[in-house]
Amino acid sequence: MSGSILRGALCAAALLSAAPAFAHVTLDQQQATSGTFYKAVLKVPHGCGTAATTAISVTLPEGVVSAKPQPKPGWTLATETGPYAKAYEVMHGPPVSQGVKTITWSGGDLPNAYYDEFAFIAYLTPQANPTTLYFPVVQSCGSSAAEKWTELPTAGAPRPARPAPALKLAAAALPAGSVKIGDLVVAGPWTRATPGGAKVAGGFLTITNSGTAPDRLVGGSFARAGRFEVHEMAVKDGIMTMRPLASGLEIAPGQTVSLAPGGFHLMFMDLNQPLKEGEAVKGTLVFEKAGTLDLAFQVRGIGAGAPSGGGMEHKH
Repeated sequence: MSGSILRGALCAAALLSAAPAFAHVTLDQQQATSGTFYKAVLKVPHGCGTAATTAISVTLPEGVVSAKPQPKPGWTLATETGPYAKAYEVMHGPPVSQGVKTITWSGGDLPNAYYDEFAFIAYLTPQANPTTLYFPVVQSCGSSAAEKWTELPTAGAPRPARPAPALKLAAAALPAGSVKIGDLVVAGPWTRATPGGAKVAGGFLTITNSGTAPDRLVGGSFARAGRFEVHEMAVKDGIMTMRPLASGLEIAPGQTVSLAPGGFHLMFMDLNQPLKEGEAVKGTLVFEKAGTLDLAFQVRGIGAGAPSGGGMEHKH
């Protein structure tokens, strides 16, 4: 065989081996950051063999929530809803515990010679570490056998022949002024300035658990306090009372817990000097699983963030 013929044969073989990579149903954008909204566009480059595509059905993986599909002229749009494995917070909205799990476009006619796209938007819940999400797709072609793009990769095994569309997901970006330990993100630690002679101050912040297991805030320290406790504030008979949480405060997976005036909070006791507005005081938080986190509490004004509802008596 001559050199030119051999080179031609090798090129043809390479093209044939590469062709399946362009024949799969895939996502247009295959990378995203968790904790953001994402527009998923499924690219359908062919039919089932030579048969025209008449339906596309995609299953959403756990952690992809609040999905809204985009209608297509000439196609019937249907969704299947169900419960999520846990409740998720979507940006600053209330937690969601159920939603769209499967989206199907059907009744259309996409000839094998043509290309089209099917889209939806959804919220990618925050992930503490990079991961890959898979969106199994079933491509129906009338009476012909369906193409099932549903296979997942297995470590050490060859690449699947019919892989599910994949999305590489980066870890969620941390909010400004927040710190991370394990699967927990702590944001906005602050306290109030104290008048001279005061021996007690409160500590406030938010804790988000982006993992799959609960953790618990069990203690900590404050550089100017002799004692540190986790407290809950409640109202009974018009009187606001506080009590220490002996077993700590649980941070459930996928949830954000706010420690704020009038609710859960930290207590810094036996202060050895006043807290002055504008300074930052070092402290720690101790979690049952994540361990010890170093942080600094920003000191705000004496009345900063004070809860409304005057006239209530605070008992400690």
